[in-house]
Amino acid sequence: MTIRLLLADDQALVRGALATLLELEPDMTVVAEVGRGDEVVAAARETNPDVALLDVEMPGMDGIEATRELHAALPDVKVVIVTTFGRPGFLRRALVAGANGFVVKDTPARQLADAVRRVNSGLRVVDPTLAADSLAVGESPLTARETEVIRAARAGGSVSDIAGAVFLSEGTVRNHLSAVIGKTGARNRADAVRIAEENGWL
Repeated sequence: MTIRLLLADDQALVRGALATLLELEPDMTVVAEVGRGDEVVAAARETNPDVALLDVEMPGMDGIEATRELHAALPDVKVVIVTTFGRPGFLRRALVAGANGFVVKDTPARQLADAVRRVNSGLRVVDPTLAADSLAVGESPLTARETEVIRAARAGGSVSDIAGAVFLSEGTVRNHLSAVIGKTGARNRADAVRIAEENGWL
């Protein structure tokens, strides 16, 4: 039985290479390719894949949110996150969103194909190093609002800019930023953004 695949990655070269490698497998066929996270569900509805391989960083919608939407719309479609960013927080968030597998892009082609087969058969596949790192790091210490504020702070704007982006007062934003810096053990706001990003909390 042929496993039908949907590929989502904003880098056409990577997406094309992935498609070529997986098409070499006798039991796999790529039925859809998209370059944006917000195109995943529509493409899946049109092509009825068995497994969707999604990148994390994509325009329109990130791969974790796309996983959540796809899982809600078409729960029978299995999802494997295939990402350059092997961050522990991404793994945890992806699994909560409904992903069945999580592998990094430098995984050998044979292992990736094997991961697809295992996920398609109902198993869960997670990069072992990343799984260990995720357990070591633990869950994000940030509240939903703190996460929203520090995510807005990535753009590097002023407190006023951040307040406008998240619809909070400047005083409240300062309080949230202070809390984030304390929880992450950062030296300043930029350091807090770096730490949160490296742990996949954003």
